[in-house]
Amino acid sequence: MSPRIVVGYTATKRGRDAVAFGARLAAATGSVLDVVVVLPATGRSVITPPDASYDRHLHDLAQQWLADAIGRVPDAVTARPHVHAADSFAQGLIEFAHDRGADYLVVGAGGGGLRGRHRLGPTSTELLHSSDVPVVLVPRGARKLAADTAVTRLTVAVSPRPGDETLMSDAAALASATGAPIRLLSLLPIDLPRPTGDAARPPARPTEADEVLAATNTSLPPGMAAEVVVADGDSIEAAVAALDWQPGELLLAGSGRLAQPRRLFLGSTVAKMLHEVPVPVVVVPRAHHQEGDGA
Repeated sequence: MSPRIVVGYTATKRGRDAVAFGARLAAATGSVLDVVVVLPATGRSVITPPDASYDRHLHDLAQQWLADAIGRVPDAVTARPHVHAADSFAQGLIEFAHDRGADYLVVGAGGGGLRGRHRLGPTSTELLHSSDVPVVLVPRGARKLAADTAVTRLTVAVSPRPGDETLMSDAAALASATGAPIRLLSLLPIDLPRPTGDAARPPARPTEADEVLAATNTSLPPGMAAEVVVADGDSIEAAVAALDWQPGELLLAGSGRLAQPRRLFLGSTVAKMLHEVPVPVVVVPRAHHQEGDGA
């Protein structure tokens, strides 16, 4: 079954980035693309009474923005425009995703970021601390890639701690839908507590990392193998920057240890990775509350 993809759209470059990636993901999975503009809910302010003519003007503008967005989607992809009213953009996206039974909620980067890099804005930050739908963060400039760029590989950031079952299940489902191979990534040798004072970092534990990767690999469906890689570097950021990243690649990562059941919470490791990852990042909610910090 094809995944259901919702794109949160704004009439900005980052909005066009989100639509461009959403269209590529829809093409790769044979999915329909739902593009939604969230407008302020009627009666949103007790200080300023709602103005019907202004609300109609906003709705007309939203329809124009959506027409422009849909016009940028390749003909091979079916895209549907929507306007949804809510108290906040993030809340509206989550509500709409629930209404559509969405599997992925796609948003662009915040303003001011560098091309090919992530920057969290207010909406993406709110989503990453409240959504129960996987959120896809699209780096700035994604619209510059060719529309027919395929999903070429899925890199999954795995953790030695409990709670990756949903992440691996989502990765396997997306690999089946796109035909993309899986690369399992461990940051275990780097993601170790630093000693106090001037003592050097304790030696890496590649054997333990390899064991984690091997165990995670066995959780994939029969016949679905994965490449495994152990990142190396003086920091999470340096290790991620040293990895090879394909233009059509996606990174999947789980929520941090503070996530509530079936909710997202951006963990510290993923937050560090976002500084250097040049590809879209899918952050997957935890199915159950677990101890330990997710990737």
